[in-house]
Amino acid sequence: MKTIKKYFFILIASLAYMPVSAQEQVQNQEQDFDKYIQSDVIPMIDKKGFSFQTKMGDFMFKPYTLVQSAVKLNYYDDEGLELADQDNIANSGFEIPYAILGLSGRFNKLTFNFTMNAAKSGGAMLQQAWFDINMKNELRFRAGKFKTPYNQAYLVTLGETMFPVLPSSLTASVYLDRSINSAPPTFSTGFDLGFMVHGLLKNKWEYNLGIFNGTGINVNAAQKTLSDDIGIPSLLYAARIAFMPKGPMPMHQGNTNDLNNDKFLVALSTSYNVEANWQTSNDFRLGLELSYIKDRLYLSGEAYYLNVALTKRQRVSAHYNFVGGYIQGGYFVTGKIQPAIRYDFMDRNSLSEKGLLNLPAVGLNYYIFGYNLKLQAMYQYLGRWGHENQDARDLDDLGLAEHSAVVMLQFSF
Repeated sequence: MKTIKKYFFILIASLAYMPVSAQEQVQNQEQDFDKYIQSDVIPMIDKKGFSFQTKMGDFMFKPYTLVQSAVKLNYYDDEGLELADQDNIANSGFEIPYAILGLSGRFNKLTFNFTMNAAKSGGAMLQQAWFDINMKNELRFRAGKFKTPYNQAYLVTLGETMFPVLPSSLTASVYLDRSINSAPPTFSTGFDLGFMVHGLLKNKWEYNLGIFNGTGINVNAAQKTLSDDIGIPSLLYAARIAFMPKGPMPMHQGNTNDLNNDKFLVALSTSYNVEANWQTSNDFRLGLELSYIKDRLYLSGEAYYLNVALTKRQRVSAHYNFVGGYIQGGYFVTGKIQPAIRYDFMDRNSLSEKGLLNLPAVGLNYYIFGYNLKLQAMYQYLGRWGHENQDARDLDDLGLAEHSAVVMLQFSF
């Protein structure tokens, strides 16, 4: 035991003795930096934390952490509440959405990332774990648990989002007029286990082709079978193509170290989740993304479509079509302050039923330099428009708060 402790302290001492200029070397090489080393949590090149890199640049290692602490207030309509105890305030109080400890780096042509989120339990505690093999910039292979190539709101760096919570149209489940033996799907696909081929062509075109379990972040085991309907493995098949005429788009939605940039992105993405939601439906998704950054201004928007087709084993021939989307923008009025606005909408009850949910939101971000802190605040209102009657209005927003307020403090290193 004493020998183990001895070597442990020698290792720590060796790391501490490495040149202080290591991080400086990394920043000086920003133009040649491999974007795929990014952790999807915090940017790997900035003034936060530290990195270790050999002089030749064939090895790089960066430990990192991100902690978010938030206070939330949610006010719900009367519908769906217990008549004997109509408590309109629910799901409110303090929470820690993320408490992340991760390791990221490069070894020759291989980049890797491993992230644990102590704020979650079960399979979601392992947020991501992947390695990426760089044959060349145009051809790369990634395997493990990582973000599926769908939804720009998910693909941006977690610690650099404009709002403290994702658009509700992505995270809220759709509403079906019949019960199935699992939760109804959402527009987003998030993190999943799988394999992906991707690359960057002519520094303007980025493509992603992937196959995933389709079970999401909560499941780390192989549990799929063959589809009874179409005879192929019941997996999630995904693809995305992005055009960036001015070079690769930054993976942030506003960064105090990037206030003099000019980039534009338009992307199309699609996925087909065969026998999704525990063999209840085949889910087809289609998405359109737009992102623009010009100096202190950041704009982005998405539109997405979801078709839910019940499988034959449900013994009901039914198809449901849903649409949703959002548009948002932020501007740095000073080097530290970024107000933001977002309009989010969702056809939650399918195109065959009248009515839309509208979720406008306003936010404010304040960066506290010298402490690696970011303070975010937002307010969101849920409105209902165009429903057939009051019952339809009440059913459409079940489980969603009419008024939501969030204040979150984030530390990253």
